Amino acid sequence: METRANHIWVGAVTLLLLLSAAAFFVWLARLSDRNNKEYDIFYEQSVGGVAEGSVVTYNGVPVGQVTDISIWERDPEFVKVRIQIENDTPILIGTEASVSASFTGVSNISLSGGRSNQPPISCETTDCPEGVPVIPPAPGAIGEILASAPLLLERLATLTDRLTRVLDDDNQNSIAGILRNTNAMSAEFADSAPEVRQTLQELQTTLAQSTETLAAFESTLQTTDRLLQNDGPQISAELRQTLASARAAADSLEQTLANVEPLTRQLNQDTLPAATAAMRDLRQTSATLRNMTERLENEGAGSLLSAPPLPDYEP
Repeated sequence: METRANHIWVGAVTLLLLLSAAAFFVWLARLSDRNNKEYDIFYEQSVGGVAEGSVVTYNGVPVGQVTDISIWERDPEFVKVRIQIENDTPILIGTEASVSASFTGVSNISLSGGRSNQPPISCETTDCPEGVPVIPPAPGAIGEILASAPLLLERLATLTDRLTRVLDDDNQNSIAGILRNTNAMSAEFADSAPEVRQTLQELQTTLAQSTETLAAFESTLQTTDRLLQNDGPQISAELRQTLASARAAADSLEQTLANVEPLTRQLNQDTLPAATAAMRDLRQTSATLRNMTERLENEGAGSLLSAPPLPDYEP
């Protein structure tokens, strides 16, 4: 009986020690939890690679870990990720959480963006739908790509369909013909390359000559400009004098024509008719003298003194 009582005391003491050790470990766990804070992050896109125990970093410095990841019961479109970080980590308004992948395939939660002049994130400054403050997720490139994947696939399908329509058999034949014509034009251009080179050389020569001509023309303009600046006033005065003389000569000619006009009218009315009659008389006299000369040459001087013979009369 006494041995049995000893065993009972030993068992009771052992059980008491075990309970005390369990209570001590729970107290230590609670003591460690007092040095940490919990936050929730709600992701609308995939968080592949994130698991319980994944490291949480703040600007690249490890500050905690993921304690729970699950589908949010209130809205299945969101994934709730609960993290636990050190109490002295400055989680301020403006801090965002993003998923950063690693080469090992395990993704981490990266915190960044906090500003020193902002208050800390708490249930007083943000919503706490699950009893802890919420850190907003950062729009990541992978998440945006995954979110826009349906639109990208739709556009890719549309582009593929349009390319299929463009590259049908008829259009392929047309493109092949264009390429053949392009090759032919390239060959012709290669054959005419020497002529093109010669033409370019001639063009360079022409441009050089044009440059010289422009230089000579510029020199002529400069000379003319100097001439006009030096002799211009004298030339202008002489030109005015010449124009005045020409104007005076024109006035004199006008007066002369005015004086000649009556004589011209009289010449037309009296002198020209008399001259015309005299010309007719001269023509008749010339004809008579020609006849007399011909008679002197043919019949002698007697023909002028004797009368012309009468024609024979036959009864």
